[in-house]
Amino acid sequence: MELKFYLDTSIWMDLYEDRKGFNNEPLGDYAWDLVSYIKTIGGKIIVSVFLLKELERYYPLDEIRGMTFLFEGLMIKAEVSDAQIKEAKSLSKERNVPFGDAIHAVVARDNNAIIVSRDRHFMLLADICNVIPPEKII
Repeated sequence: MELKFYLDTSIWMDLYEDRKGFNNEPLGDYAWDLVSYIKTIGGKIIVSVFLLKELERYYPLDEIRGMTFLFEGLMIKAEVSDAQIKEAKSLSKERNVPFGDAIHAVVARDNNAIIVSRDRHFMLLADICNVIPPEKII
């Protein structure tokens, strides 16, 4: 069975900016190691339109294209339906989590993907999708 991963916006940012954590954790290295692992096992990276819209808040479109270009062979585009948006709005309100995190969780679930994130909000959505930080996967 092909493993699929939905990288949270922050993981893409770690990868692109080679970011460090609070205790100088090599977050960028973790993200690169994760993508290498996904490639090695023949896995796929799920990318939704909503994820790309979130990235557009931080980077111009040409930078996003450059950021994702190396991984095009690993990526699967996921559509976001009206039903998913409705469910995410409800989850966001009920569980007091950002709408973006709720939509990522719903899209990941519907695509049988693991959410890769350190965001604590996803812990409140653990019954919706499987959430694992990159360093626990690699």
